[in-house]
Amino acid sequence: MQIILLEKVVNVGNLGDVVKVKDGYARNFLIPQKLARRATTAAVAEFEAKRAELEKAAAAKLAAAQAQGEKLNGMTVTVSQKAGVDGRLFGSVTNFDIAEALTKAGFAVEKAAVRMPNGPLKVTGEHAVSVALHTDVVVDVTVAVVGETA
Repeated sequence: MQIILLEKVVNVGNLGDVVKVKDGYARNFLIPQKLARRATTAAVAEFEAKRAELEKAAAAKLAAAQAQGEKLNGMTVTVSQKAGVDGRLFGSVTNFDIAEALTKAGFAVEKAAVRMPNGPLKVTGEHAVSVALHTDVVVDVTVAVVGETA
């Protein structure tokens, strides 16, 4: 299906690109999330009329993400979880727990933005995690997992 992108989408294209993607990806994800529209002649003409304001909105989102990224970069957030004497956790620390801790620290972060390269954290200590605030803004955050005894 031919679509026109209304925002930058990772591994697909930039704002304003007319690209061909699988029908299900367009119908079930891109179009409902307002990331794209079908590339009909009327939609392309309407996009060209709105192009300046869409680019301005995208630049504002990027600037806000970069400002938040500068504050967040290198930050250490502490998460406590029940642990045994050997330092292994009863359960794990997931992206939801890290996003919740960052939100409590004053940074509005969604759990989908927290990227954990090795999966959930299962031992105490400090771990490096990346947070994708925007497709172009990815910052590193240190998560200190502290074990609490029951």
